[in-house]
Amino acid sequence: MRECIKECYRTRTCCENRECRLHLEFEPDLNCAMIAVKKNGPMTLEEIGVRHNISTVRVKQIVDATLQKLKKTLKTRETI
Repeated sequence: MRECIKECYRTRTCCENRECRLHLEFEPDLNCAMIAVKKNGPMTLEEIGVRHNISTVRVKQIVDATLQKLKKTLKTRETI
C-alpha cells in the first residue's frame, strides 16, 4: 500500500494529494480509490458513478472500453 494511503487510513483524514492517480473527490472514502475498495468491496456502476460524479452509463462505457483494451492486449501476447 502506498504511504499516503497508509497515512490517510491510519489517521482517518481525507487525502489532500490531488496528484495521486488514486485520488477521488469523495470524502466518505477519504478521497482515495483504494480505501473505497477496501471499505466497500465490489461496487455497482451506480456507486462508482456517484464517487466520480459521472453517470452510470458513462461508467459502463469506461468499463467496456477497458475490457476491450485488456482483451486486445491478451490476444497480442498470445501471438508472441
